[in-house]
Amino acid sequence: MPPTSRIPFPAARRIAVWLWLMCTLIVLMVGVGGVTRITESGLSMVRWEPVKGVIAPQTPEAWQEAFEDYKQRAGSQFEKFSADREMTVKDYQEIYFWEYAHRLLGRVIGLAYALPLFYFLLREKIPKPWKIKLLIGLALGGSQGLLGWFMVTSGFADKPYVSHFRLAAHLCLALFVLVYLLWMILDLIPFWTHRRENYASVQRLRKGALFFLSLLTVQIVFGAFTAGLRAGYVYNTYPLMGRKLFPNDGIVDQFGSALRNLFYNPVLIQFVHRHLGLAVLLSAIALWGFSMQKHLMERQKFAANMLLITVAIQFILGIFTLVSGMNIVLAVSHQVCACFLLGSSVMFFHELTPPKIVTSLRS
Repeated sequence: MPPTSRIPFPAARRIAVWLWLMCTLIVLMVGVGGVTRITESGLSMVRWEPVKGVIAPQTPEAWQEAFEDYKQRAGSQFEKFSADREMTVKDYQEIYFWEYAHRLLGRVIGLAYALPLFYFLLREKIPKPWKIKLLIGLALGGSQGLLGWFMVTSGFADKPYVSHFRLAAHLCLALFVLVYLLWMILDLIPFWTHRRENYASVQRLRKGALFFLSLLTVQIVFGAFTAGLRAGYVYNTYPLMGRKLFPNDGIVDQFGSALRNLFYNPVLIQFVHRHLGLAVLLSAIALWGFSMQKHLMERQKFAANMLLITVAIQFILGIFTLVSGMNIVLAVSHQVCACFLLGSSVMFFHELTPPKIVTSLRS
């Protein structure tokens, strides 16, 4: 028989508020990262300087030096930008801004996590398992910074863009950190005391929620592939791609095997992404309909409704982003909404999971 309530420790609510702030910053970071990607600004800063890099170039001479470094290290992208007209320092400053903002926000997130963490560890009575969980969060954040630089270095080669595999890994780790913190928040917020136990009766629904999370994860990965290969620009019609369900146009022959096509062919990747999106929508509707047949607790109903609402918004945003020719506002909104969809999916799965008692340290 599962326990009837979560018993928080004294600092639980304060830690939950802090982690909510961290989740908000991560969602903002995902949005800024989306702008950085669409504007192709990611290769503008060719050095990784965790401390010195906080300050952008301040003088014309410093900007010229940074620009020369960019031309040498990211020469292929410089040549691409200069195909129509020679790229100037002013042009370089425009793409530099977004990558600088992205990295600066990453440092802000690191400090916003590390400083309160050390305060809580030193000043509050926190159970040892929670200390470990919070320290793991710090390690994950540091790993994200290293992975980001690993991603950027893939663009300092013959091709003027970063590896779409590394881009997918960078995005997925960011979303994993978001999910990790959100799960801790949901564990820290006590359940309503008047709820009834129904975990045994929703086991099949919980399996359905886990399946939906798995499907959504695959969709997010293909969304990152779509972004990394700029596959969203290939066909900007819906529901057909041009005038066909899947236009070959001879492009399949260029990539050889079916497996290579699945991971490298922008036409096929867009095809998979758009139809996986439809599968995610239909799965969410089915999951919601099945859940409404159960006697759910209030928070479970709320999570189910949020899941349905966010998946509908995300699907509509995806269509509008596609037919707009990848309008930057719509594209970034689509990427940010993916965070909310993932969060609502995790919340729904969490609320179907029997809670574990947290050792009470109340005085």
